[in-house]
Amino acid sequence: MSREIKAVVFDMDGVLIDAREWHYESLNRALGLLGYEITRYEHLTSYDGLPTKRKLRMLTVERGLPEELHGFLNSLKQQYTLELVATRCKPVFHHQYALSQLKAAGYQLGVASNSVRRTVEEMMERSDLMRYLDVMISNEDVSRPKPDPEMYLAAMERLGVQPEETLIVEDNENGVKAATAAGARVLVVEGPDDVTLDAISSRIASAQTDRKVAA
Repeated sequence: MSREIKAVVFDMDGVLIDAREWHYESLNRALGLLGYEITRYEHLTSYDGLPTKRKLRMLTVERGLPEELHGFLNSLKQQYTLELVATRCKPVFHHQYALSQLKAAGYQLGVASNSVRRTVEEMMERSDLMRYLDVMISNEDVSRPKPDPEMYLAAMERLGVQPEETLIVEDNENGVKAATAAGARVLVVEGPDDVTLDAISSRIASAQTDRKVAA
């Protein structure tokens, strides 16, 4: 069985889409109706990369947010997020170039995000990246979102590749934990500006060099 990289799976928020601020704004807008707020420090250190349902559960444990309001707040947050996506999400040339070249080179491509499916689909459509993707995994497609590896394992299963044949591109601690636990190779980026064809190609090359040395 070949051990070369055959697939590249991307996180979405903070990797292909600069949406971390949108999620922060949307959730705080919803929470503000009840007098709650997540500070920017808390967002960056504790909440970044987690699904909204997990964030709400944390707020219930830590600050007594009424659990019976989770459904309402989650729905409102998703509505606010889609409003921001509609006005702010645009195609980015170096992302389109990277994915088009990877696709042309024969790599399978996927997205695995802790966002809900509608948000994933909307962002991928508006960024004009949907056409390059072979699989999309949202938090609605798994029972355990990141940092659990289930999402990435599901993506690899659908793509028909093994963990050692997969490169995952991630930007935050929870996502990196999930990718590492799934057994894949990982490219860690600071944000969407770092997601370039050169960076991905270099990581693929280094992963395959590592395997040859190990063999």
